[in-house]
Amino acid sequence: MCRNIRNLHNFDPPATREEAQDAALQYVRKVSGFTKPSQANAEAFERAVRTVTEATERLLGELVTNAPPKDREVEAAKARARSAQRYAA
Repeated sequence: MCRNIRNLHNFDPPATREEAQDAALQYVRKVSGFTKPSQANAEAFERAVRTVTEATERLLGELVTNAPPKDREVEAAKARARSAQRYAA
């Protein structure tokens, strides 16, 4: 999976539409191989991003868990620590 796509499930506050759209954009970029599509492919690219965004929001709305919601700041700090360790060499 693309490293830029972040886990959006079970956070407090819940993921926003913008976060779902950002994840969808990264997914479509990865699958299509385009960072920015040509004009000929722009409509299909944008339609795919909208479709994946909607599917992501629907999925997040339907998922259930008994685990307590994760704190965004705590998870971000963990990610920064992992990144610092990975790139320390």
